[in-house]
Amino acid sequence: MVADSDSNIAWHRVQLKKNRAELKALETARFMMGEIASSKRDGRVQKAIGELKRKIAQSERSIADYDKRTRRPLGTDLQSLSNGSWSHWDAYTSQQQRKTGQRSPGRG
Repeated sequence: MVADSDSNIAWHRVQLKKNRAELKALETARFMMGEIASSKRDGRVQKAIGELKRKIAQSERSIADYDKRTRRPLGTDLQSLSNGSWSHWDAYTSQQQRKTGQRSPGRG
């Protein structure tokens, strides 16, 4: 994983990982042991699951907003692609042809 320069985002990433693991453990335990007849305990588990899901969603939103602001666009629109240099797009093929002394069809 890439290190974050923003400590708040780094904290959210750690919390996201921790909360997902805790949610998985709670849900796994709930299904492994079965539903307990006690509604008081079941209510606490459901409340804990709901709280974890809320925290996970909040961290995901914070991270997504940060990524949207800081990540460079991929540039896959037609104008970006047409402005790029395509002279070495087939570097592997050219390298193989130089080794064998062949020319590719349609080139000089």
